[in-house]
Amino acid sequence: METWNEQTIKKFRKTLLDWYDDEGRFHLPWRVNHEPYRVLVSEIMLQQTRVDTVIPYFERFMKQLPTVEDLAKAPEEVVLKLWEGLGYYSRARNLQKAAQFVVNELHGSWPESSEDLQSLPGVGPYTAAAISSISFGETVPAVDGNQYRVFSRLLKIDADIADTKSRKIFYDIIAPIVDPERPGDFNQAIMDLGSSYMTTKNPNSAQSPVRQFNAAYRDGVEDQYPVKTKKQRPIKQLFMASVVKKNGQLLFEKRPNNGLLAGFWTFPLKQIDSVEDLVGEQLNIKPVVHIFTHRRWEIWLVEQKADNLQDNQRYLSPEEWQSLSLPKVQHKLLEKLYDTE
Repeated sequence: METWNEQTIKKFRKTLLDWYDDEGRFHLPWRVNHEPYRVLVSEIMLQQTRVDTVIPYFERFMKQLPTVEDLAKAPEEVVLKLWEGLGYYSRARNLQKAAQFVVNELHGSWPESSEDLQSLPGVGPYTAAAISSISFGETVPAVDGNQYRVFSRLLKIDADIADTKSRKIFYDIIAPIVDPERPGDFNQAIMDLGSSYMTTKNPNSAQSPVRQFNAAYRDGVEDQYPVKTKKQRPIKQLFMASVVKKNGQLLFEKRPNNGLLAGFWTFPLKQIDSVEDLVGEQLNIKPVVHIFTHRRWEIWLVEQKADNLQDNQRYLSPEEWQSLSLPKVQHKLLEKLYDTE
C-alpha cells in the first residue's frame, strides 16, 4: 500500500477541492442547501439507487414533505406511495422512524456527530458521516462504495471490500486525508470523482484531476482495484400467485409485518417446490422473475377461485389498488396478467 506524507495530503486536498469547485455536481437538488433533513432523505434514497433515478423522487418527496416534522406526522401509506418504484421499502419506513425520533424524542434537535447520528433508526456509519460532515462540518470520512473504489486505487489498498472488517481499515486510512476545513465538500468531491473519472468500469484515469496521486493507474493495475470477492448467487425460490377475480375486482392479501415485502398488498403468494405443484389454470408460460439481494423469486400466475377470505385478504378494484403503494414485484405480476389477457 502507498502512504502519503503531510505535504502530499495537503496537495491532494487542494487538487481535489479545486476540481470540485469547478466541476462538482452542484445542480443536484439535495446540494441546494446542507439542511440535515435534506441530506438524510437524499442519502437514504441514494442507497442502491442511481443518482438520475433519485432526482425526481427527491424533488417530489421534498415538495410534499418539505420538513422533518412533515415526514414524522405523515401517514405511512403516503410515504410509501412517494417511495413507490425505488424498492427496498424498509428504507422508507426507517426514514420515517428517524424523522419521528428527531421530532418526538429529540424535540427537533439533530445530533451533530456521526456517532450520535447513528442513534437514529436506519442510519448507519456511512449515512451518519455524510450528514455530520456535510451539515455540521465534522471531519470524518463517509466511507461508501465510491470511497472504497477511489482510495483503493489511489493508495493500492489490498483489503477486500466485501469483508465488513475492511471498513475500519479504509476509515483509518482516509480519516487523516479528509480536509478539516471542508469535510463535507471533500466527501462529496470523492462521490463525484467516483462517478466520473474513477468509475467501476472504463475509468478515465488519464484525464482524472487526481491522476498524479493514483498509484494503481501509474502501475498499470487499476483494473485490480478495489479487491472484492464475488457475491454468492441468490437462492432460487418458486411461488404460485393466485389470481382470483370477482365483479371486476382482484383478490389481494396483506403480507406479514416482517420478512420480504412486509406490510404490502400482493396477490396471494404460496411457495412451491416445483411447477408440478401448481393448482388451477396456469396463466403464464414463463414465470415472473424478481431478484432480491439474496433471493430470486420465480412466480407463476394461476387463476383460482376463493370461498372464504382470510382476515388479511380483500377484493380490490383497479382504482383501489392503483391508489396503494405496491411493491415492484406486484407491478410485474399485474403487467404479466394484463399482457396475458
